[in-house]
Amino acid sequence: MQYNNRKEIAGNNETKNTVFSTVMNLLLIFILIIVSSFTDRDSSVIDIGSRLELFVDDYLIDHMENARLVLHRPQPREVSLICEEPWEIGGPGYATVFKDGDIYRMYYYGIPDGKDETMVTCYAESDDGINWHKPELGLHEFEGSKKNNIILRGPASHNFSPFKDNNPNTLPDQQYKGIGCGGFKQPMLRFASPDGINWRRLDELLRVEGNFDSHNTVFWDSEQGVYRAYWRASRRNDPRVPDGRDIKTATSDDFLNWSEQLWLDYKPNRSGSYELDMTNDRGDHHQFYTNNVQAYYRAPHLLFGFPVRYSDRGWTPSKDVLPNLEERRELADRGIGGGRPTRLGTALTDVLFMASRNGQAFYVWPEAFIRPGIQRPGSWFYWQSATAWGMVETPPLFVGGPPELSFYVTDNARVGGPSRLRRYTLRIDGFASVYAPLTGGTVVTRLISFEGEYLEINFSSSAGGRLRIELQDECGNPIQGFALEDCDLQYGDQIDRVVTWNGKAEVSELAGRAVRLHFELKDADVFAFRFR
Repeated sequence: MQYNNRKEIAGNNETKNTVFSTVMNLLLIFILIIVSSFTDRDSSVIDIGSRLELFVDDYLIDHMENARLVLHRPQPREVSLICEEPWEIGGPGYATVFKDGDIYRMYYYGIPDGKDETMVTCYAESDDGINWHKPELGLHEFEGSKKNNIILRGPASHNFSPFKDNNPNTLPDQQYKGIGCGGFKQPMLRFASPDGINWRRLDELLRVEGNFDSHNTVFWDSEQGVYRAYWRASRRNDPRVPDGRDIKTATSDDFLNWSEQLWLDYKPNRSGSYELDMTNDRGDHHQFYTNNVQAYYRAPHLLFGFPVRYSDRGWTPSKDVLPNLEERRELADRGIGGGRPTRLGTALTDVLFMASRNGQAFYVWPEAFIRPGIQRPGSWFYWQSATAWGMVETPPLFVGGPPELSFYVTDNARVGGPSRLRRYTLRIDGFASVYAPLTGGTVVTRLISFEGEYLEINFSSSAGGRLRIELQDECGNPIQGFALEDCDLQYGDQIDRVVTWNGKAEVSELAGRAVRLHFELKDADVFAFRFR
């Protein structure tokens, strides 16, 4: 009996030890998971060197608390160009704008009698990107006179898309290149010019497949050393993907032979279909009408797109209270193909913003970058609020302030007088930001390594707001001398503020190390940063 009691006690102790051991093992695993979540969130190190990084996507962000990514919108300014000459009727469609040395160049089409074969490409210039003039070039005759600004005639003018070729190996008589086609099922033509004014067609076509009645684009990517092409194609016959208008891309070393043609990938993944799905709570009942992809001149490793979003809900009660009801009904009754026969009166367009780091996968902001704006005569029509291809740096709005970014957007596209381009402006790098309210929030980056002697930020705060930045090691611990309590309070609104810790800006001792940036924000935005 006594032996059995001792055996039972020993068994109970063994069970307790097993349970205790199991609990401790589980606790140890739990602790390791918790520690891992803080110390090994992402062990890969992103080498940013001294390049400018913008918060236009979530690529650099490890985690945020009470903070978020915020999209910012350009603000409307003055009218830049009015298509009031007889050869400009129907313009300014598919406009292109770029800065070329001290000159701002603008290209746009006109449709004098509404026929593709009589289309023209027109040209305007500016010294500041604000005040534009149309030079009398004397190149092409219109109604018996060469006193006009026409540089190209014929169907290719429908979507002629020129660019300054910065390829160091380009030929002297091809310093400027362009593409254009005559319509939906027409091939893409290639053009070249020595001066951006006098153009000739190149022999070979641009050999890609798509539906080209859109603003298709090609440019030289100096970061990767290739030409990039973006054009419209249709996904309607592919049951695996959303129907309707979308974008393809390819690259080339010589502007003639092109790589595999790929669809763009999007994050978040696009959903929905060509027809409006009222149960789709993501609101993705749109198609991409254009792409307007370009390298950002201050950070050429980033490619930005400003696609025109095409949305057609049919005739709903809201159409009855949009501007120019009679004209809208007349356009809807006119009938045209492309999904809904009423689309000239029912379709709407605005502009989105998307960003890529490899040219094929894009982070798409689903909210509009440029909205149609307050209702007024000629607004809220199909093809109103479509941006020209290209953004340029222009003089500041405020004396003593920094330059701005300018965009040019179609205005009054359908009714009520001649169509025009209106300039919109945005702060430098100001596409999007990380933001936290006055209650405070934090943003922590992934592990990065850098080159440079000091940290520069593009930021904005309220008068009562502020921000501080901590530099952390691989484990998330503050680095001595660069903790939050060492950082001098930063407040103001500046595109190139140098951050200091205890009055000192020097950070070169950390160059080449793996670090994280820990932002503490209070009613403040950070748009971009770099180590200089």
